Amino acid sequence: MRNLVLKYISTRGQAPKLSFEGAMLSGLARDGGLYVPERFPKFTKAEMRALRGKPYAEVAFAVCSKYTVGSIPAKDLKAMIAAAYATFDHAAVVPLKQLGANDFLLELFHGPTIAFKDVAMQLLSRMMDWSLAKHKRRAVIVGATSGDTGGAAVAAFEKSANASLFILHPHGRVSDVQRRQMTTVTSPSVHNIALEGTFDDCQAIVKALFNDHAFRDGVGLAGVNSINWGRIMAQIVYYFYAGLALGAPDRAVSFCVPSANFGNMFAGLVAKRMGLPVDQFIIATNSNDILDRAIKTGRYEVTGVHPTSSPSMDIQVSSNFERLVYLANNRDPATVRAAMGSLAQSQEYTLKSAAIKAIRAEFTSGAASEAETAATIARVLRETGELVDTHTAVGLHVASQQKLKSPLITLATAHAAKFPDAVKAASGILPRLPTRLEHLLSAPESFKVLPNSAQAVKEFILSHEKR
Repeated sequence: MRNLVLKYISTRGQAPKLSFEGAMLSGLARDGGLYVPERFPKFTKAEMRALRGKPYAEVAFAVCSKYTVGSIPAKDLKAMIAAAYATFDHAAVVPLKQLGANDFLLELFHGPTIAFKDVAMQLLSRMMDWSLAKHKRRAVIVGATSGDTGGAAVAAFEKSANASLFILHPHGRVSDVQRRQMTTVTSPSVHNIALEGTFDDCQAIVKALFNDHAFRDGVGLAGVNSINWGRIMAQIVYYFYAGLALGAPDRAVSFCVPSANFGNMFAGLVAKRMGLPVDQFIIATNSNDILDRAIKTGRYEVTGVHPTSSPSMDIQVSSNFERLVYLANNRDPATVRAAMGSLAQSQEYTLKSAAIKAIRAEFTSGAASEAETAATIARVLRETGELVDTHTAVGLHVASQQKLKSPLITLATAHAAKFPDAVKAASGILPRLPTRLEHLLSAPESFKVLPNSAQAVKEFILSHEKR
């Protein structure tokens, strides 16, 4: 078994190798890089065929056990997976719906906060709590959210006995429902910070706190953004689940993914590296289209963020794109360090010709304007009876531009009721929250508005975390 145990390495090559537990509790590597496994474990075709028709939890165990072997005993991992997905409203956990002859929708929003982030966060919280308890440690979890990660983290960690949670969201730049899913929770271990800035500012502060090693070590800092490999691992599962449902490994599929921080999309690439046959990955962005521009031009250039009806995608610095840059450059950390240094200094970098060629061999991309997003909501409702949210509509618009022979699966990343005003404006229908969430609209809120300052956030954490 020893030779099956994975170690995790930083994309920037200057941090120690860690076990799964170490990488999960660290979040960001000490050199500022992101952890990836030294190798991607494989599934044989026979192993994949044996998983067809199995419950989601069984597929999850088959995938996750390949990454956690040597860190989490199988019995404990199975129990955590069962508990995580018992919180979902749908028996299939992530049901697959057919919209057209060759078009499918993978619904990832049946968890506690009706967004895809629940799929990974419910499992990650249990794994982190298990590990912290085992080592008799306590953690301060700091995360940035463009809307959905924060609510999912709060729902997952509000009852944690071993961690305090501090979530930064851009003040006034998330939907009311997204904000209230964070700010109406009364747990004493949950702290909400409304930052006077953009999501990119929130994310930059979180990274700055991790790179302040004295502070990081002093409070036991941990992260739950998609920089955390544990999040990526849990998201790999639904790519296999959907692919198997449509005939994998004997038939290839394609995926269109509404993309911002690139974690969801990167998880799909890992599934392919593990053996899932994928014809094409399609990156879908809104008008904050840095990923679309990067794929088409080979140049990653920050141009500023403007608010849209799909606020979770209103970002310019896609953290997980660093993992793709690492793989596309044959795992060369020096190239990654140079690119990320250029991004920090001049807000841009240019991909090497071989790297962009490798990326384009597996990815294509597209963007949806505000008008196209609204029109897609109306069209999909008219043609299929499905009422989708703005982010899913971005994906469906870009998906509609593709001409593929393989089944095309678009990821539905959130429930329409998370963005009721935009959905009603596009469709004429006001989507309703599930009954269990209706209290959000009237519950009292608690959050602290802070300036765009890492020092201000640090002081707030120190004043609220009791050691």
